[in-house]
Amino acid sequence: MKVACVGGGPAGLYLSILLKKQDPSHDITVYERNPEGSTYGWGVTYWRGLLDKLQQYDPESARAIEEHSVTWNQGVARVRDVSTRRDSDLGHGIGRHRLLEILAGRARSLGVRLEFEHEITEKNLPDADLVVAGDGVHSALRTGRADHFGAEIKEGRNHYLWLGTTKVFDSFTFAFAETDHGWIWCYGYAFSPERSTCVVECAPETWNGLGLDHADEGEGLALLEKLFADILDGHALIGRSAGSGSAQWLNFRTLTNRTWHHDNLVLLGDAAHTTHYSIGAGTTLALEDSIALAHALRSLDERIDLPQALDRYERQRKAELLSIQSAARYSAQWYENLPRYIDLPPEQMFALLGQRHSPLLPYVPPQLYYRIDRAAGRLEPLRRLKRWLGPKIARSVHAKRMTSGK
Repeated sequence: MKVACVGGGPAGLYLSILLKKQDPSHDITVYERNPEGSTYGWGVTYWRGLLDKLQQYDPESARAIEEHSVTWNQGVARVRDVSTRRDSDLGHGIGRHRLLEILAGRARSLGVRLEFEHEITEKNLPDADLVVAGDGVHSALRTGRADHFGAEIKEGRNHYLWLGTTKVFDSFTFAFAETDHGWIWCYGYAFSPERSTCVVECAPETWNGLGLDHADEGEGLALLEKLFADILDGHALIGRSAGSGSAQWLNFRTLTNRTWHHDNLVLLGDAAHTTHYSIGAGTTLALEDSIALAHALRSLDERIDLPQALDRYERQRKAELLSIQSAARYSAQWYENLPRYIDLPPEQMFALLGQRHSPLLPYVPPQLYYRIDRAAGRLEPLRRLKRWLGPKIARSVHAKRMTSGK
């Protein structure tokens, strides 16, 4: 089979690896519009479950990814001048540049062609049996067939900024700073022995009140370094300025699509779906898409045709994404409603920060939820009630949204 993967991100590169492993006779090319080695972002996070999957499907790249990752097993939340530390699941961070370097090298070693500085649109689609649109949330290929795919984009309320820092965090770190214009907060995690990612977020009124809406990058970084001085320990924040010199503040865009394939074109990763960055699952979900699509294409040997294989991939991934998309939606809402939680005692606030993906939390007074959650950890009947009631409320809210069109 001749396959063209459009987009040289983790999803497209890993899919090319898996397809070549399944059948070395596949003719696979990955097209990337940017030069090799140029990438956006700082570090990405993942958890042990993903690493186990990668080791199952391609041990060689999995070993390299693990070798170049850093780990942590604690979380720290700092509110004003009070810090709370808790144990957490083992987390991993790796630089996005390093991850792409590993996957590109592995793909080349298997015979995949990589074409950098080669932009693909509807006007110059490669002649291939399968074209994979892994070209991100702004996918040109999806946009070219917008009526068919039925993309829906919902923009979040808060503003956020993706930064790097020379401060190497030893734990996944949350910091909440109070200003005269409201709260501003950041998430920090290491991705190498020398660097960490630092994502800053705030409500629009805080963003405007602090002057971040018109500050140039240098002014904005200086202000943020002052606000988060307690966790940065004198280290610098590092930006990625736009051509104008202004900082690249964004509103997160949650993308869904009515369908994921059309003729021989299929969506992959952020071109198909996005989930809020606060749950740290974007790269994991993209790689899991690649695993599912490779598995579905293997079934072509079972005498099913390409549309049936793509249907199988779409059905599987949409079903698997339901819970994580719900978690991401509630996590984003937790931060948009931060004043509801921020004045709780530190231990309670941090506990509910860890429960922010719960569909039950927005409908229960925070302190009552905390007490129920503590009790549920000790009593099996309460655990069962919580597991039953949360999804029931989530389904009810989803149904109301669908009928109201919101």
